[in-house]
Amino acid sequence: MPPAALAIHLAIGQAYAFSVFKIPLTQLIGITKSVDGDWKQTQIAWIFSLAIAILGLSAATFGKWLEGAGPRKAMFASAVCFALGFFISYFGVVTHQLWLLYAGYGLVGGIGLGLGYISPVSTLIKWFPDRPGLATGMAIMGFGGGAMIGSPLAVKLMAHFRGATDVGVGKTFLVMGTLYFGFMMFGVFTIRVPAEGWKPANWTAPAKPAAMITAHNVDVNTAFTTPQFWLLWVVLCTNVTAGIGIIEQASPMIQELFKGTIGPVAARGFVGLLSIFNMGGRFLWSSISDYIWTKAYLFYFSRARRAALLAASFYWR
Repeated sequence: MPPAALAIHLAIGQAYAFSVFKIPLTQLIGITKSVDGDWKQTQIAWIFSLAIAILGLSAATFGKWLEGAGPRKAMFASAVCFALGFFISYFGVVTHQLWLLYAGYGLVGGIGLGLGYISPVSTLIKWFPDRPGLATGMAIMGFGGGAMIGSPLAVKLMAHFRGATDVGVGKTFLVMGTLYFGFMMFGVFTIRVPAEGWKPANWTAPAKPAAMITAHNVDVNTAFTTPQFWLLWVVLCTNVTAGIGIIEQASPMIQELFKGTIGPVAARGFVGLLSIFNMGGRFLWSSISDYIWTKAYLFYFSRARRAALLAASFYWR
């Protein structure tokens, strides 16, 4: 089951490599540099922002549907939407219509991100009731590591399709949409849910949960009315916003910071390096949460991450 989950998350995790497209998308007319009529980086940034916002909204909207429909339908819908987002964006590039990139990569692709994000997580947790943190980590580490594949793939494809009148972004979108759809189909056809009452061999659910763990199940509509839900939501939102703000700008940021020294190829390595630690951190901290109190984990994780991001932001300034 973990490879099936990774097939989905490594694909949709390409979103974290979006920054490698930013400079080429601002040179569609000028080819070698931005000229009048080319889009600005501030306009391009909204594509990624919209995709991440729709990820969250679609995950919240379709989460309850997923439990009834099953992970296979959700994963298939994710694959269709994610690939379709690339294909729509291709037409946006060749016709130079920015709204098509918003609608494609941002809106339709964002729905694919949301559906693809939640379906492997909920499924793997059912297979690992004894280690829910480990299960979550195995699923979401693929999303963090998606840029490790997406970044070099995008740069190589753009270099291959680049010509005197084409920066290669449009054709790269077509190829990546097709490749990722096929890759995600592996996850669709491989994924299974455990039989009713299944549990790992030689494992018995504890009769009395630990002090920090509740045995109650809360319906999602009820959870929305509790202050605990919204407090956790705010903690996660602030952490994610800070991290994604750097990820979205990673490739242009490193190239501008070391202008003349770091080019697109080296910048893709920087994006890949961020991806490696993103992937490792997701798996490590999720696995550790099986052994330490969740509240302590949230406290230390949020403090450490805020400190690291604060230091990075001051360095960038």
